[in-house]
Amino acid sequence: MSALLRLIVWSLALALVVLPVVAVLNGWIGADRWPLRTLRVGGELKRVDAQQLRNTVLPYARSGFFAVKLQDAQAAVAKLPWVEQAEVRKRWPDVLEVRIVEYKPFARWGDKELLSERGNVFPIGSMTVPPGLPRFDVDAPAARIKDVVALYNEAGEMFAAEGRKVSGVSLDRRGSWSLTLSNGTELIVGSQEARLRLARFARLMPQLLASKPLPLQRADLRYTNGFALSWATDTPAAPASPPPAAASGRNTPQRQART
Repeated sequence: MSALLRLIVWSLALALVVLPVVAVLNGWIGADRWPLRTLRVGGELKRVDAQQLRNTVLPYARSGFFAVKLQDAQAAVAKLPWVEQAEVRKRWPDVLEVRIVEYKPFARWGDKELLSERGNVFPIGSMTVPPGLPRFDVDAPAARIKDVVALYNEAGEMFAAEGRKVSGVSLDRRGSWSLTLSNGTELIVGSQEARLRLARFARLMPQLLASKPLPLQRADLRYTNGFALSWATDTPAAPASPPPAAASGRNTPQRQART
């Protein structure tokens, strides 16, 4: 047998072995023989629509156990509303397993996005936003997420004793902070020593509120020796210091408000 003839014979033999394998792996044959019959979903699902998930996975499952494109199926599932993380696997002999981690909203991130508990920002789209979420307005890169959440949590602990919650946090491009409490009081904090200013105000707030039987509308904390307070039914007030018994140093601020 000549070398050329042997090469042809070996090539034909190899093709007879390889082509069926390729056909199975590409779903050309074998989908009926090794079908995926069971869809197993893992994870705590509250917002992901089960029927929508099934309809998304089904086209990939039709290829059969060996031909299913797991990465493509996983990418399709990851695009569904409320899906923060998705993983798709196959289990012999006929199971397609989908594990999902849902977004758990932690706060509103501006008008069109939400912030998840894992620190990821995602679009609201057509989602129904859970009520009662705090609002974060950040005119800065998403890299400041950790800073915003940290200040929100710390401020929440500071005002919890007075039964107040933090309902909003704002951070502008200059790095200046503002907070809104659950009773509507706006706190202008500035960019310097934000935590110290908030802690001082939280400590003195009971005495400040007791000094006047009107809702406190706005408090500017950017003063060294006091605060500028505006009450709900008043015109904007001049800088007012904390009560003499609580304040240290001079009773009236001697500096202009600073950021």
